[in-house]
Amino acid sequence: MFYHVQSLINEIVADEPDPSAANALQEGLGGQFGEMRTMMQYLFQSFNFRGDAKPYLDLIQGVGVEEISHVELISKTISTLLDGSPRYQGKKFETPGKGGAESMAMAKEQQNPHHFIVGAQGALPVDAAHNPWNGSWVHDHGNLVLNLMDNLVLEATGRLQKCRIYQMSANKTLRNTVAFLIVRDEAHQAAFGKALESLGVNWSKVLPVPKFDSTQWPEVKRLMDLGIHREQYTFRLDGSDMGAIFSGAAPFNDGTEVVTKTEPDRSFPIPTAPERPEEFAPGLDPELQALADALTEFKEGMAKKADAKKPASKSAKKK
Repeated sequence: MFYHVQSLINEIVADEPDPSAANALQEGLGGQFGEMRTMMQYLFQSFNFRGDAKPYLDLIQGVGVEEISHVELISKTISTLLDGSPRYQGKKFETPGKGGAESMAMAKEQQNPHHFIVGAQGALPVDAAHNPWNGSWVHDHGNLVLNLMDNLVLEATGRLQKCRIYQMSANKTLRNTVAFLIVRDEAHQAAFGKALESLGVNWSKVLPVPKFDSTQWPEVKRLMDLGIHREQYTFRLDGSDMGAIFSGAAPFNDGTEVVTKTEPDRSFPIPTAPERPEEFAPGLDPELQALADALTEFKEGMAKKADAKKPASKSAKKK
């Protein structure tokens, strides 16, 4: 079973809306080497895992669970890049387009008008060419070494593509998220490389990780200075054996050390998506809004009454 914490694994930095940047980022979400692929591939490999080699199961599943948070982060980032793009200036309950105004006229000119027609200015499970995400991309060979090799190729290719996406836009919202994913892809390359090493596979001779200096980009360098490119997380409440594999010298022969942690040291608030009247989203009319407000007021009142009934602490009584 899985538990969810209402926070993001990385911060979404504010900048101007940029639908073109949002569309480029769709490749990192729903493309063949995007986060939806990594999430499903690692989770299915862990669900189908055979035998009692628990450290390898824990490693694959730990990375897979992290990928869920990456899907969440990219989706929120795409929505942020899209949100507000038409600049609708009408009142909350006013009918969009009233008086002949075209409240979303610019949407039809965008690279992916589905972002506005289908997604209501939100992320979609597609790539940058608008092709739907495809489950046939998920590989589970039933063989641990083959799975780890496949996963290493997937992370290396995903990291390359994200570096290309980073260079497509100067938008701070896009760059901050993509920089984080570049750094975490390197950590995952280290995880699968370390696992292969422990199985006696000299993977670096057969499958070298593409070598380029990603610290040339300030957002990436800042995160690497924090060391998160050498961490991997278990996201487990009941303990994990991942540390039996992911510890000690990094598999890149660069003198760095890798470490297993339960969870990242930092988390960030999930930004609230504002209502978009021109998209009829979320679509509350005045009557429904009144009911929703009444429910919120009732719940807040009940919470205050419950707090008032709680006994005072010992320190408070002494005072």
